[in-house]
Amino acid sequence: MNKEQKITNNIKVQNKNVEKLKKDFSHCFTENGEFDFEKFKQELSENEIDFYKESYGLDWLGKSYARLLASDEATTLLKENEEFNHKEENKNSQNLLIKGDNLEVLKHLSNAYYEEIKMIYIDPPYNTGKDDFVYQDDRKFTVNEFRQLAGVDEEKAKRILSFVDSKSNSHSAWLTFMYPRLYIAKQLLKDDGVIFVSIDDNEVAQLRILMDEIFGEENFVGNIIWQTATDNNPSQIATEHEYVICYAKSMLYQDAWEIPSTKGILIQNKYEELREKYGSDIENIKIELRKWIRKQKNGDDLSGISHYSYVDEKGVFYPGNSANTKPGGYTYDIIHPITGKVCAKPEYGYRFTKETFDNEDEKGNVLWGEDETIIPKIKKRLDTVMEKLKTYYYEDNRLTSKQLKSLFDNKKVFNNPKSVNFLKKILRFTTTKQCNILDFFAGSGTTGDAVMQLNAEDGGNRKYILVQLPEPIDPKKNKTAYEFVKNELGVEEPTIFEITKERLIRAAKKIKEESIKTKISEKQKEIKVLEAQLDIDGKDEKIKQLKTEIKALKNQDLGFKIFETMPIWEDYNFEADELTEQTTLFDESKLTEDDIKALLVTWKTYDGISLTESLQEIDLNGYTAYYTSDKLYMINKGFKTENLKTLLEKIDSDKKFNPTSIIAFGYYFESKNLREIAENIKSYANKKNIDIDFITRY
Repeated sequence: MNKEQKITNNIKVQNKNVEKLKKDFSHCFTENGEFDFEKFKQELSENEIDFYKESYGLDWLGKSYARLLASDEATTLLKENEEFNHKEENKNSQNLLIKGDNLEVLKHLSNAYYEEIKMIYIDPPYNTGKDDFVYQDDRKFTVNEFRQLAGVDEEKAKRILSFVDSKSNSHSAWLTFMYPRLYIAKQLLKDDGVIFVSIDDNEVAQLRILMDEIFGEENFVGNIIWQTATDNNPSQIATEHEYVICYAKSMLYQDAWEIPSTKGILIQNKYEELREKYGSDIENIKIELRKWIRKQKNGDDLSGISHYSYVDEKGVFYPGNSANTKPGGYTYDIIHPITGKVCAKPEYGYRFTKETFDNEDEKGNVLWGEDETIIPKIKKRLDTVMEKLKTYYYEDNRLTSKQLKSLFDNKKVFNNPKSVNFLKKILRFTTTKQCNILDFFAGSGTTGDAVMQLNAEDGGNRKYILVQLPEPIDPKKNKTAYEFVKNELGVEEPTIFEITKERLIRAAKKIKEESIKTKISEKQKEIKVLEAQLDIDGKDEKIKQLKTEIKALKNQDLGFKIFETMPIWEDYNFEADELTEQTTLFDESKLTEDDIKALLVTWKTYDGISLTESLQEIDLNGYTAYYTSDKLYMINKGFKTENLKTLLEKIDSDKKFNPTSIIAFGYYFESKNLREIAENIKSYANKKNIDIDFITRY
């Protein structure tokens, strides 16, 4: 099939919902492809769905504009930083750092990463009045254009465009900024994906209603209160917290969020270390364990762990608490093993059945009081206790700033960075060991750092995608950061993006040299100990497992690839049906090699191919084409008949070469060449009874 496509300046988020409607409600579309909403309503009404209930929603000046931005075409191309990406540590990496306006980037990602993201975390502008947020947009619509595109009357179109041009930081401006970004972000989430958004009191009310509208009120997961530093304002209530709001793509796909207690695992690991030192001297182990716990600091540490009281040769045990009872629980008599009397019962009954209790008692897992007046409880090893994500989180943010400063030689290059510990915490609950994580307000790069740290800890293979605007650093507000980027990194015009990039590089180096190196050394020592021992059950399997873990640590992905947006070429806006005299519309001779490479990156991403997937160069008798995922791109000049002959021969003889689409850059081919290719491809496909689309693209 021969097609002609105008793609380069028509990249936008595809409406996948229409495809779903066509699949499930094809009878509600007319023969012209128009959707019959009245017929659709009638069918749903038959299923007792009431369209006439009163409801509430969120409206603001600029909402029509925000909706238009969500579906409007991108005004940029994507280009690769080849020098950086070809470095040894980056060439095979699946992590991404993208420089550019995140709305533009999200549109570029909307096909290649559609429903591919497991978790999104963003820390957008809070609109405090002090964070320099003002709404700015470089799209320029005439009143008539906007009126037709947005479906509003002339008076409202004038008001909205005037508001957009005003560089406002009002609630309406902030909502206009956030709506299209959140709308596209939802399209990128997997069915079981979730999104976390940090915010404070300035916009939390608006954000909740906005996310109710985009994600659905029924998909609200929860609101985490994040206690931070105190705002000592003597005339008002001191503000000590921010919020992290969480929504699911769909609660239908969410299981219970539980993970083994990280604190319990840390204590149990320390216990094992002390067992090697003290052997069966349990009392000394108890003393040393308590000393160690008291020395730990805030963060993902052991704060609050002081209530365990049972240590024996099997490990450290949690003695139970009120969670061992529940309203309407089980009632039965338990005889105290020493006094022989019936033990006291919980007010609401036991959580466990008598059978469960007796089984645990036989295993020695019941913690008895000195007499029958104390309620017996089932004890659990601390490393098997399950932890839930809670609505409250505390971490001294001075520690967070200190950790980032330590990466940058004790220089404060970024104000108010987010906590790596908090990010690792929510990642543990919401991600699998192999998935994609997106942060399109990357800031200092905390999310990428957290992903790498967590992978190093649990052997995971999570991938991050970070997006950061090249926002200029104001030397008056952060002289240290400005001078660091300008003088130490050698960047003439310092931006936040350079801080993000450098943080990821330094964090990766630290993880490799400290965490991974230490873990590999520990596992190698464990292998030597096992190899020296005789008659150990499962010895070979344990050694094999340790070697597998060492290999995984050595292969940790600590690199990343960089891409950035660039403006579409001047004068490139044209209508495809005007291409009778190409040179009068666009002078293709001014395109550079880098321009063509950017075109290729942009097209392949539009075609659903990830940015990290490499293109294979195909030599067609001196003409270079690019192949991946059953698509062959021909974007260079000089394609001749002999190249076409080689192409057809290769399709015929190379079993690994099966293009279903052949895409040619129309400006670099003469009309007769395009016709010749199209006719020969069609003839060959018919002869072989296969489907190959030949696409001329602009």
